[in-house]
Amino acid sequence: MEPIAIVDYGAGNLRSVQKAFEHLGHQAVFTSNPADLKNAPAIVFPGQGASPPAMAALERDGMADAVCEAIASGTPFFGVCLGLQLLLEHSEEGSVDCLGVVPGTVRKFSDAHIAKGLKVPHMGWNAVKLVGEHPVFQGVPENSYFYFVHSYYADPTDDSWVEGTTTYGLEFTSVVARDNLVATQFHPEKSGNVGLQLYDNFVKHLVLTRV
Repeated sequence: MEPIAIVDYGAGNLRSVQKAFEHLGHQAVFTSNPADLKNAPAIVFPGQGASPPAMAALERDGMADAVCEAIASGTPFFGVCLGLQLLLEHSEEGSVDCLGVVPGTVRKFSDAHIAKGLKVPHMGWNAVKLVGEHPVFQGVPENSYFYFVHSYYADPTDDSWVEGTTTYGLEFTSVVARDNLVATQFHPEKSGNVGLQLYDNFVKHLVLTRV
């Protein structure tokens, strides 16, 4: 199998994602070349950072359209953290338009969270309540804990996209999934064995069944 393509758009945390896949025996390489996504067996779209510069970089390099086209063509796709948020239509962070793959808006944790004594960003371990039965979560126990670092959260307008939720002052969407696409607000690569299981399931149940 050809290497998995990790989208490089200047965001942080790319190397730790690559190392996680390598640890599981799956080769993954960075790319900012749209042509690479057409032939990739799978795409991983991770990142830490802010939506406006991330979208600017994706559009500058032609990667925004390439990502959307790859998802539409059925290429297995895994988004992480900012890589989930950028899938939505719009983000309150800098009031920027995003990729529009998932209908909805990325919203900021409000002052009400701070008033409740909850810190923003939401940082640390929290439970994920699974809503559906996507194969990437096969064998993952209900209410497993994963590692989060974020000040914004996805708010899809179509509940059929919601695969998992997490509570932090409010119940927010922490996983979206449909067919070949799965994206998590948390960082699987920072979430121990249960996080690595998600990446391994992604390859075994979405990638290897397609190549």
